Amino acid sequence: MSAIDEVFQSCAREGRAAFIPFIMAGDPDLGATATHLEALAAGGADIIELGVPFSDPIADGPVNQRAAVRALAAGTKLSAILQLVARHRDKLGIPIVLFTYFNPIHARGVERFAEQAAASGVDGVLCVDLPPEEGERELIPAMREQGVDTIFLLAPTSTRDRVNKVAACSSGFVYYVSRTGVTGERAALPPDLVRDVKKLRKRLDQPLAVGFGLSTPEQVEAVGEIADGVVVGSALVRLIEEKGSDPELPALLEDRVRELAAPLRPRPERRRA
Repeated sequence: MSAIDEVFQSCAREGRAAFIPFIMAGDPDLGATATHLEALAAGGADIIELGVPFSDPIADGPVNQRAAVRALAAGTKLSAILQLVARHRDKLGIPIVLFTYFNPIHARGVERFAEQAAASGVDGVLCVDLPPEEGERELIPAMREQGVDTIFLLAPTSTRDRVNKVAACSSGFVYYVSRTGVTGERAALPPDLVRDVKKLRKRLDQPLAVGFGLSTPEQVEAVGEIADGVVVGSALVRLIEEKGSDPELPALLEDRVRELAAPLRPRPERRRA
């Protein structure tokens, strides 16, 4: 059983969804990222998604794109990100999932990346632009050999065949993109989200985490009633962008995570759908 499996099982016993915040590694620099990771964990993160900056982040909205630009401008490299994870993973005490595009993995070499990711303490990899059919060729076998979970995406447009393929290729959890388009904060949840998530959960053996567009405690609570995990990214990345080098940023980030995760904390009267 992987560390990610253990988190979802623990949350299920508590009758709640897992809270999964996202930040971009190297924004504004890797030294700050180390402090931000500690703030996320202290605020109540169950799993952390750590973005690997990429020059053409086609799945990301403006907030995360700007974060990637800042991280790349600061000289952030995949090797340094893995070293950062190696230094902090045990101290954080929660799983870390790399949110990446395939090009950095391909440039390094899939088997080499898998070995280094596992040695660094990475628990899972979500490669947003790699279809599972292509992942089956190299990435999935390499990751499975190293004990690292492979996480794939589903969307409102996913066909039955695509759902079955993602279910066969994913471990740890499946990431459901709540709407078509790119990442970014939205004022309201999609009208069909409840129906779609409930249908998907019946067809998956893995936990289902929902992200893209979630930014308020109210949205977290609503999604937490129907999903196994809730992902919030742009709202936290925007806070990092706005506060920059403000020495109060780690405390503000911790408070924001605590506020967002609060609706998922166990309450005696809470009953999951």
